[in-house]
Amino acid sequence: MKIIVLFNLKPGVSISDYETWARTRDIPGVNALSSVTSFTVHRATGLFGSDAAAPYQYIEIIDIPAMEPFVAEISTPEFQAMAAPFQDYADAPQFILTEDL
Repeated sequence: MKIIVLFNLKPGVSISDYETWARTRDIPGVNALSSVTSFTVHRATGLFGSDAAAPYQYIEIIDIPAMEPFVAEISTPEFQAMAAPFQDYADAPQFILTEDL
């Protein structure tokens, strides 16, 4: 199962500040969870075949084998403290649950 997270940065948030936090804290922190197979963050660069901007600036892909162990790990006070800045950076993130065909 993958969780796809789509979001833009909140107005006034520094791209550099967010990307530094994502590279140094968020990506290593989420990937350290035993319930996560892989976690990647991607910056959108455009729409294929178009000059239009993408509707979202960032895409996260969280690959997990099962939801319950993941929820248990992200619910700890330690993880919540590490992940708290995400709420300051991301403007109304959309968490899309998926399953493989």
